[in-house]
Amino acid sequence: MYTRNLSISNDWSYFLFGPRGVGKSTWLRATYPKAIYIDLLESQIYQKLLASPWLLSEYFPKNWSDFVIIDEVQRIPELLNEVHRLIENDKIKFILTGSSARKLRRGGVNLLAGRALNYKMGPLMAEEAGEDFDLKSAISFGMLPQVFNLKNNEEKIRYLSAYIETYLKEEVMTEGMTRNLSSFARFLEVASFSVGSVLNMAEVARETMVSRKVVESYFEILDDLMLGIQIPAFTKRAKREMVLKPKYYFFDTGVYLAIRPKHVLDTESEIGGAALENLFLQHMLALVTNEVDRYDISYYRTVSGSEVDFVVQSKNKLMAFEIKNSARYSSNWLRGLKQFGRDYPKADLFLLYTGREKMYVGNIQIIPVDEFLKDIRKIVLK
Repeated sequence: MYTRNLSISNDWSYFLFGPRGVGKSTWLRATYPKAIYIDLLESQIYQKLLASPWLLSEYFPKNWSDFVIIDEVQRIPELLNEVHRLIENDKIKFILTGSSARKLRRGGVNLLAGRALNYKMGPLMAEEAGEDFDLKSAISFGMLPQVFNLKNNEEKIRYLSAYIETYLKEEVMTEGMTRNLSSFARFLEVASFSVGSVLNMAEVARETMVSRKVVESYFEILDDLMLGIQIPAFTKRAKREMVLKPKYYFFDTGVYLAIRPKHVLDTESEIGGAALENLFLQHMLALVTNEVDRYDISYYRTVSGSEVDFVVQSKNKLMAFEIKNSARYSSNWLRGLKQFGRDYPKADLFLLYTGREKMYVGNIQIIPVDEFLKDIRKIVLK
């Protein structure tokens, strides 16, 4: 098991959210070996607590002092009322995992009214994978922990395909999120072509052959399951006319590429460029999501076409990143960063590429992307 860089207080109950397969259960079982573990994916436990949530206290002794872990709590939102009561009256500490925070809210419950902290877990980061991290493999197969346990590329491809099929069957269909699974599967493929691009809902609807309203509901499903990420446009004190629509990514590069159909006319730069952007984003989200200070991630694009892939902003820092899936440096890559630097002189500017040489061009730092991902904590949070 890989060590996860989660700094969590053990004095409070807390939620741990994240898509399936990122390692929540494995990490919790290893971190809290004495905790009582209640897995709502086990049908017998699920049926019992679904019918009678008040029987939750039967799963642990009275005056229990260690944690009680409830896995996939979004399957029974009503359990939170009982959890709330047990926290208040019996001082029980809970860890509640889930792959859909929104489903809990839509179930008419609040997230324990501030009595539990919120944390998120995503795929592995390069620093967590350590010597097992390989940039080429990460771009192609992502950073889900199970991928690192598989021996060859064929096994990784099969695992990622099964992962997507499991999500479609167990989450989307079983939970009744949509009645038309084939239409949703087609939507997933169409949406995958939007990764790294400004999102055009009308175009996605046309390609999926459904209404725009249906497509919007499909994107909501991806958000509910924490599979998709919308990145807003950066417009703070904009001095130019800006593109305002969001860009879209998936939570993991391997999942994205497993969804995206491969065509004979596809180019390596076309697919690999979007995948590398996705890999950068999932690392940045894993780094900043659980930080006390707020970090906002956006992108910068003017109507005239000047663009920076990502802008990361906190109360003390403003950083702009251009990502290039090429080992051969070109000065043309710096145009968007230079314009952003003129508009926002206090910004730290970075160009990340797949070459080996680290250099500076004016106030722009040029860093090999694998080196940046390994040192992201030192560079971004310093």
